[in-house]
Amino acid sequence: MKAGGLREKLLDYLKHTYGSVPERPWRRPGYTALEHADNGRTFALLADADARGLGLSGDSQIDAVIVKVSDQFLAESLAQREGFFRGYPMGRGWVSISLEGDVPFEEICSWVSESYLATASAAERERLRPPKEWIVPANPKYYDIIGAFDAADEIEWKQGRGMRVGDTAFMYVAAPYSAILFKCEVTETGIPFVYDDGDIRMRELMRIRLLKRYDVDAFTLDVLARNHGVTTVRGPRGVPASLSEALAR
Repeated sequence: MKAGGLREKLLDYLKHTYGSVPERPWRRPGYTALEHADNGRTFALLADADARGLGLSGDSQIDAVIVKVSDQFLAESLAQREGFFRGYPMGRGWVSISLEGDVPFEEICSWVSESYLATASAAERERLRPPKEWIVPANPKYYDIIGAFDAADEIEWKQGRGMRVGDTAFMYVAAPYSAILFKCEVTETGIPFVYDDGDIRMRELMRIRLLKRYDVDAFTLDVLARNHGVTTVRGPRGVPASLSEALAR
């Protein structure tokens, strides 16, 4: 594929994946910046790069994309590969990737995507994160979650901060059970619901769908503490890798 074709293909990928299009020339002639909409940071530069600037001989220009690599040592290692160069003029931690056909398009896209995440705001990184597993407490003193799931496979629940559609919620039911009893998928978030009785405060609900039930004795708090380091469940929290493996069996 000719260089121009790779550049256009990459621009099409960025537009459909992130809604990003080049908006303005960069400060150096022949360079165009792609920026985050929320923080204005550059995550990629499309460049008609001078060969000498990339450490090559001659006066030709190389069609390239310059990206941020979060691991500086990896950036240095990549620059030794064919089709990769140091990220002139961006400095350390940046890599120039040839769009002349030396590097497979799928690999180019993966490095641009990494650069997008490496330069994104915390809010954008959270939006793009892969699905996450949570332990979510449920107190039968306030709500009979067992009876609710006996009656329906999908219920509404207080939305935990940071939880999103596609996440997994392992419902930890407090005393007298003190155990993880249900595996659920978050199917909807942001459902308006204002409630405050002095003990429980809610502003939004999420919808969770039952995927699996666990035996009462399988994942008690004693088991969680002894085998997986989980000693308390006072609010939504992440799932340790060892526990995630055990829950998946």
